Amino acid sequence: MQRKSFSDMQCPIARSLERVGEWWSILILRDAFQGLTQFDQFQKSLGIAPNMLIRRLNSLVEVGLLERRRYSEHPPRDEYVLTERGRDFRPVLWALLAWGNKHFAPEGPSVLIVDAQTGNPADPVLADRTTGKIMTADSFRSAPGPAADARTRARYTTTPAHVA
Repeated sequence: MQRKSFSDMQCPIARSLERVGEWWSILILRDAFQGLTQFDQFQKSLGIAPNMLIRRLNSLVEVGLLERRRYSEHPPRDEYVLTERGRDFRPVLWALLAWGNKHFAPEGPSVLIVDAQTGNPADPVLADRTTGKIMTADSFRSAPGPAADARTRARYTTTPAHVA
């Protein structure tokens, strides 16, 4: 059975999942944010099979989240560094981390987000960059954008506002 591709769907969530929706990809990005850059480092951290790791790294390079840079010619060795697009994924990882700590860590959090200067734990929230207003279901909703096709517009006109 062939996997469905989401790349042609108008939904930005579906398009994002097409790029990072495979769990190894998200864990590779997590490790890249921790400073890992080399194949062996990723493999050791993740315990992932080499063939799967190379496929995931190639995919992340192809979609522009990582950049491959040669650091040794003999033997040929590459490192993988976050691109601007990749660095923009950090808030998504922080949101997943906070959500996981809240709902799936009965023993307590094993990883925290902390203030870099004080070391105090942080609790990430989503805020509107323009107004600074905290985004809640009561004050914000999803709506079709200017590029939305008829199907997308129809979905958002029939979805109750409190759900979207």
